[in-house]
Amino acid sequence: MVGDKIKELRTAYGISQVVLAEKVSVSKQCVSNWENGYILPSIDMLIKLAKLFSVSTDYLLELADKRTLDITGLTDSQIARIQGVIDDIRN
Repeated sequence: MVGDKIKELRTAYGISQVVLAEKVSVSKQCVSNWENGYILPSIDMLIKLAKLFSVSTDYLLELADKRTLDITGLTDSQIARIQGVIDDIRN
């Protein structure tokens, strides 16, 4: 469910519903309604949420399991270090 993904990402980022609402210019009640499955975010809002959490809209819609990281502007060395951290965490 989209709401579950939003809640999962919000809590992983350590932000409250109020803070998320402020970041995407909606009310706290709107965020609560998304997370509880009462309403779905608009397409424009899905795009905002995807950008905020650095995921694809497909990830939010549960059409894809993969998440991505924006590595724009990083050197090959920096990317390799990040990959090393990811590998360490997985092991």
